[in-house]
Amino acid sequence: MSDETNTSTKERILTVALELFAAHGYHRTSVRAIAEQLGITKAGVLYHYPAKYDILAGLAEPLLAAMEQTVAAAADPDPCESRRRVVEGLLDLFLTHRYLLRLNSNDLALSAPGTIFDRFRDTMMRANQLVAGPDPTLSDRVRAAQAIAGLSDPVVLYADEPAAELRAEVLAGIRLLYADAPAPAPADRRGRPAAMTPDLIATARRWSEQEQRSVPDIARALGVSRATVYRYLK
Repeated sequence: MSDETNTSTKERILTVALELFAAHGYHRTSVRAIAEQLGITKAGVLYHYPAKYDILAGLAEPLLAAMEQTVAAAADPDPCESRRRVVEGLLDLFLTHRYLLRLNSNDLALSAPGTIFDRFRDTMMRANQLVAGPDPTLSDRVRAAQAIAGLSDPVVLYADEPAAELRAEVLAGIRLLYADAPAPAPADRRGRPAAMTPDLIATARRWSEQEQRSVPDIARALGVSRATVYRYLK
């Protein structure tokens, strides 16, 4: 089997798995169900992902890698700037991956013991430290925890709301915690990320070319604007 065929099959497995996990829950979806939906054998799925948890890890990898990169790059001599970079950076990532995060509200799939939870926890702890600032008081640490915790829940609960409005409301709530909070960095006019990761680009192209999905459908599924999808499908 060629590398290109391997990659295509792995991407198809992830796409179908996310759909089934979202519809039925991670714990109630079997590898056999994923295989049947794809029209391949269970062994064919396990060839690419030796366990169901590995499929979940494959789905979570783009988010986890982007979170780690965002938080690692957020440090700045100005604590307020560090806080802004962390808050806005994580919020934009959560908006992009909001349907993946929503899996956790169904059966805590992403919280199961393993590398996904470990990486998510460690990154969020580092984010809390940056938001709290140097030599933080208890008040600083509590406000940081409130700010970070307040990013994901609204995105998950209101995932189907317009991204621009949801982003603005979440940041408005953060500014209530921090009187010195700077104005949010500009987003595109819909409040959705103006760029996509290589993984998202590959997914968008596959959905367009192989599954004949429309641009509005792809944009909605990936949490980006239609203009962004058009740009990468040229």
